[in-house]
Amino acid sequence: MKNIVLAAGYATRLYPLTKNFPKPLLEIAGKSILDRLLEDIDLIPEINEHIIISNARYYDHFVEWKEKSTLKNPITIINDGSESNETRLGAVRDIQFAIESCNIDDDILVIAGDNVIDFSFSTLVDLFKEKDSAVIMCNYEEDVETLRRSGVMVPDKDFKVISMEEKPQDPKSNWCVAPFYIYKKNELNLIKKGIEEGCGTDAPGSFVCWLCTQTDVYALRSEGMRYDIGTLESYEHVKKIFKEK
Repeated sequence: MKNIVLAAGYATRLYPLTKNFPKPLLEIAGKSILDRLLEDIDLIPEINEHIIISNARYYDHFVEWKEKSTLKNPITIINDGSESNETRLGAVRDIQFAIESCNIDDDILVIAGDNVIDFSFSTLVDLFKEKDSAVIMCNYEEDVETLRRSGVMVPDKDFKVISMEEKPQDPKSNWCVAPFYIYKKNELNLIKKGIEEGCGTDAPGSFVCWLCTQTDVYALRSEGMRYDIGTLESYEHVKKIFKEK
């Protein structure tokens, strides 16, 4: 299984910190966001490579990071060629770019590189193996404004995804979808098909909104906390939390 990290965004809401520096490499309590994510994933036996998707502006920063990395699995850094927020490919097109650039013929774990977590992705891999289908991660969220800024899915009693919307004005459930997904290798062709049929491409969850209409997708309820680093305020808040830990 390949681990694909989406790290080609421009994080404009964190300027000036990220104007010339990638958000995943910002430090929290002496360790980068990216390292915090990958140190867990690197220990999952099924993972055999980390593929980091960057853009032209931040590519060299990730290459420098790779040279200092002590992860056991090989790391591949790819540049999607975009140079500004206005010309970005979008997360779904970046996934397809990685599949084509690296000739991927394997199951893929896809994660956004700007989240901090306090749980292991191994539970998501376990569900994937159990269900033999695409899987996503979710958490119960009561705050409507948070749901309106997120992907929201409706599950059945077995937590198979019936439907999903990105940033719905009128959320149909309280199940907020995290940007963590696993897709089967024999269904990777559906990513290109989804793009061609008009699924959204900016948010990574936009593909899941389309995918659950084509095949089975199951959700795992997160047992831990996820911190989305979206603004300067949220970054300072998470730094304080982890400093206290």
